[in-house]
Amino acid sequence: MAASKVFHCGRFQVSLESARIMGIVNLTPDSFSGDGVGASQDAALRHAEKLLADGADMLDLGGESSRPGAPEVSVQEELDRVMPVLESLLMCGVPISIDTCKPEVMREALRIGADIINDIRGLQTADALDALAKSRAGVCIMHMQGEPRTMQNAPAYQNVAQEVAQFLVAQAQRAEQAGVAANRILLDPGFGFGKTLQHNLTLLRQLPELVGEGYAVLVGLSRKSMLGTITGRTNPSDRVSASVAAALLAVQCGANIVRVHDVAATKDALSVWNAVMGQNP
Repeated sequence: MAASKVFHCGRFQVSLESARIMGIVNLTPDSFSGDGVGASQDAALRHAEKLLADGADMLDLGGESSRPGAPEVSVQEELDRVMPVLESLLMCGVPISIDTCKPEVMREALRIGADIINDIRGLQTADALDALAKSRAGVCIMHMQGEPRTMQNAPAYQNVAQEVAQFLVAQAQRAEQAGVAANRILLDPGFGFGKTLQHNLTLLRQLPELVGEGYAVLVGLSRKSMLGTITGRTNPSDRVSASVAAALLAVQCGANIVRVHDVAATKDALSVWNAVMGQNP
């Protein structure tokens, strides 16, 4: 099937005629990227406002770090981190995504008015699909081998691109059967989530195959350790140039949305890309 050119998510219908930028707001003290704002709601709102001024088309709020080895947080702690910021940003004019795999957090976020649920566990948690299906929100279904605390210990695949695509399409079809329309679904191959560098590179090269499955595709490569390995940049904040290059490659391979920390730099690069390709921004 052909992918919809419009992503339906809660209060919004987002055109996918050209690639869109999802800006990351880490409401954690232990983000791998070094931009977590911790418990400061004021800092979170200032950061969100900067991302919007820089050109973000949507925002992704996360209250639990998913970096390798990160500790779990309780449902209440995640709610305490995320919900006040979500409430404050509801009228900012762009879709608000909540990065969570907890059904309890999903339900509360959807009740308040979140437009997208970004689930790194790909709707595998019990009741996650039920929480989402009863809403109008969009969903991002991500692939992860293992779980965050151990996912990078020894990831292994027979055919990484094929296995990732099979999982994502199967979960998308489950969502459709539960009443989630295809134009509400994003697929995310989960770069760095239970993958070696070679797995990640293969996935990026073969991203057009996932795009060909007919669902919109979101890619998150921003500041990740694979870019540090390639460039030798050990500090995630020094990986801006590599992140922009990776985002452009993902768009070239068919990604509809790129999830990034550095919105302004990515926006500029995509503006050049759109001009060269003759696409409307």
